[in-house]
Amino acid sequence: MRNHEQSVSPSKFILLADHPALDLLNTVPMVNGELIDLLQSDADVLLWLKEAGLQAEGMLPDASSSALLHAARALRDALLQLLEVRKQGRRADLSVLNAFLVAATSYPQLVWNKTHTLTIRRVWQLDTPEQMLAPVAESAAELLTTVDLDLVKPCEDESCVLWFYDQTKSHHRRWCSMTTCGNRHKVAAYRKRRLDRGI
Repeated sequence: MRNHEQSVSPSKFILLADHPALDLLNTVPMVNGELIDLLQSDADVLLWLKEAGLQAEGMLPDASSSALLHAARALRDALLQLLEVRKQGRRADLSVLNAFLVAATSYPQLVWNKTHTLTIRRVWQLDTPEQMLAPVAESAAELLTTVDLDLVKPCEDESCVLWFYDQTKSHHRRWCSMTTCGNRHKVAAYRKRRLDRGI
C-alpha cells in the first residue's frame, strides 16, 4: 500500500528511466521496504514537471485544492495499470488517459534558439491541472503506442519498483541504475561466491 502521507524531499526525484512517462511512475520508489509517494503537493508536481523537462508555466493551480496533485496521481495510476496490462498483451481501459489527452491544447510556434537559427517549439495551454499534465499524458500515449514494450522493464532488484526504457545497444539492461541496484547485486553476488568457497 502506498504511503501518501510521508513527506520526502523533492530533490529525491528519480529521473533515470529514459522516458518521462516512466519517470512519472518512478515518483513512488521503495524506501526502506516501504513505497513512498514523492508527490505530496501541487508544488511537488510542478517541481517534478520542471526537473523532467516538462516545465509547466501558466496559471498555477489553487494550492488549497491540491487539484494538480490529484490529477498527477490519477494519471500515474492509470499509466501504471495500462502499462502492466499492455505488457501482458491484453486490452485495458483507456478512458483516464484519453481524458487527459482530450484536455490537451497546444500549437506550434517559431522561435529563435541560442545559435540564432529557427526552431519550432510546442506551446501548451496550461489553465487546468489536466492541461498542465497534458505533455506527460502525450508522452504516455507515445510510450504505449510506439515503443517496444519488451524494452520497458521493471528493475530486476527485488527491493526496487522502478521502471526504465532499455535503450542500450544489446537491450540487456537489468537495473534501474548500475550505481544503486546494479552495484547492490554485484556486491551480493560477490559475497555469495566467497561464502560458497568458504572464504
